Amino acid sequence: MAAFTTDKIRNIALCGHSGCGKTTFAEAMLFEAKATNRRGTVEEGNTQSDYSALEQQRGHSLFASLLHCVWKNTKINIIDTPGLDDFAGEVVTALKVADTAIMLLNARSGVEVGTELIWEHVEKNETPTLFVVNQLDHEKADFELTLEQAKNRFGNRVIPFQFPVNQGPGFNAIVDALRMVMYLFPEGGGKPEKKPIPAEHQARADEMHNALVEAAAENDDALMEKYFEEGTLNEAELARGLKIGLAHRQYFPLFCASGLNDMGSGRIMGFIRDICPSPADRPAADLEGGGTKPCDPEARTCVFIFKTTSEPKVGNISYFKVYSGVLKAGSELVNADNSTSERFTQLFESEGKNRNQVDQLQAGDIGCTVKLKSSHTNQSLNPKGNDKKIERIHFPPPRIRMAVVPPSKADVEKMAHALHAIHEEDPTLLVEQSVELKQTIIQGQGEMHLEIVRYKAEQNFGVNLEFIEPRIPYRETITKEVNQDYRHKKQTGGAGQFAEVHMRIEPYYEDMPAPHNLNAKNIEVEDLKWGGKFSFVWAIVGGVIDSRFTNAIKKGIMAKMEEGPGTGSYCRDIRVSIYDGKMHDVDSNDMAFQIASTMAFKEGFHQAGPQIMEPIYDLEVMCDAEVMGNVMGDLQTRRAIIMGMDSEGHYQVIKARVPLKELHKYSSSLRSLTQGKAKFKMSFADYAPLPGDLQAKLTAEYAQSAQEEH
Repeated sequence: MAAFTTDKIRNIALCGHSGCGKTTFAEAMLFEAKATNRRGTVEEGNTQSDYSALEQQRGHSLFASLLHCVWKNTKINIIDTPGLDDFAGEVVTALKVADTAIMLLNARSGVEVGTELIWEHVEKNETPTLFVVNQLDHEKADFELTLEQAKNRFGNRVIPFQFPVNQGPGFNAIVDALRMVMYLFPEGGGKPEKKPIPAEHQARADEMHNALVEAAAENDDALMEKYFEEGTLNEAELARGLKIGLAHRQYFPLFCASGLNDMGSGRIMGFIRDICPSPADRPAADLEGGGTKPCDPEARTCVFIFKTTSEPKVGNISYFKVYSGVLKAGSELVNADNSTSERFTQLFESEGKNRNQVDQLQAGDIGCTVKLKSSHTNQSLNPKGNDKKIERIHFPPPRIRMAVVPPSKADVEKMAHALHAIHEEDPTLLVEQSVELKQTIIQGQGEMHLEIVRYKAEQNFGVNLEFIEPRIPYRETITKEVNQDYRHKKQTGGAGQFAEVHMRIEPYYEDMPAPHNLNAKNIEVEDLKWGGKFSFVWAIVGGVIDSRFTNAIKKGIMAKMEEGPGTGSYCRDIRVSIYDGKMHDVDSNDMAFQIASTMAFKEGFHQAGPQIMEPIYDLEVMCDAEVMGNVMGDLQTRRAIIMGMDSEGHYQVIKARVPLKELHKYSSSLRSLTQGKAKFKMSFADYAPLPGDLQAKLTAEYAQSAQEEH
């Protein structure tokens, strides 16, 4: 098959809340374009996009799938995306390379929360958007309510181009106000008959058509002038104005469809071909470090990998967009991130799990290849001597964290390999080997997201993962000043060990004065890598401790600060002054002073009003007014401090500060509390004192576990 030129390519992302019919609508598009000879169904598990065993088992999309079809000499690349917010990374990935978003709305449910969450990503990417009111054949379909909600949620730029004549189980006709015709579909759907608009619908069609003409005229001075003179525009002028307006997001057209009964998809593909922007019509892609990359087929080749998957017997499959130039089979490009040379031995157009081999792909096209050695998601490849990088995909921050336990110690390395490989496929999964918590911590978008990670680890790598609640990165500090001394003396034949250290331990704060009643010779203030400060004061008089033991004493203190006396957590915001001690000419050495300072600090810490500090997060919950009481009540059980309330659009916004300990599995709880009508974001704020009863419980548990270990 000959490569399609850039102007004959359209890249679209099918988006919307789970259950709005994206996968079924994609099947209708492929069938209408004769890319397939039958329409698969989600229920039968034979659709082109939801081809993984897990998607077929669960009955909804979990991963973005690349499809394509040809409509009247124009290639339409279709990316079918999941609607569940746990898989928002797949939507963000699709919007990175799509030039138009097709937002499906469920006619029986209106604008759902998943659609609103996706809309934030659409807005961030400034993607031109079409709305499609789908499932108009459902008995509870309500086009007017869905249209009203779309205007309320997304603004008056939502302009209906069509309306249904008889929604519900008998749905078979759509009035098109752009073409000023009624489409009457045969039983079972398919190619419609063009009919005159019935008299009872003519006034509404005329009103809608005039609104479309005005929208088209607004985008071109010449068209506006003609519109004022003649009161209308011809078909070519109308198309030109609408094309400009859509590319600049001046309006969002709204169409009607039933993907299940194959009604409306052909007309929408015609609009995609005629009006939606080609890759060359979109703004030039931003480059890392500044600059842009226009979609120019005459420029040097630039390829961006937006998704990586792995299949048994195949290995890695890299999905990419050609941002400029022409990519030919056999081309050798260099990865701008790691300078590795990669040969694109084979090029494919993707049809879900099926791949069709092609010789080349032009600028703006989307395809895939196999067996790239060292190139992964978010990496750019260019000819040798060119290190341009397309701006990376910015994935949403994680909203759930869990600790992972391998089946046995022997499986630790196997588990690490599996999680690393899954992260390369799915960058929204973050993996950390926490030295502080002594756990492997994974972070993701939600519980279902992590369940998919568990499934992949078991199916693809033979590793059974157990998820447990992660430990909390507490901090330890003190609240009062105390003087403490410790003598370390050990004699076991031959040279012994001797060291005596006297220290003052006190809380540290910014710009605090030098220690009172001490002759401070040297004051060091260190920024700790885990946050907070440590101040070390050398105030020895008369040489009772030689200065050569300074580093050993400091090292001994730091050893205990890295594993605090109370809970084993990091210590912070403490000043230690060494003001007296003793040494022996023969038996004193670095190890002796290190042990003495560790023990003095440990014993003094327990006397200095120890305080456990817990991490506090800023939480912002956006919810409908009807569920606000439920959200507030739940936050009160989580030791939250409400910082304020506001409104944003139709959302109520609750701002609170909540201990991290209380946010475990919050995404699932919030979804359950609000029937999915809420969203949240969280970010680290500060550390705050842990309440006394909880501190006592925590330190007792730590002491018990330490005793059991010994």
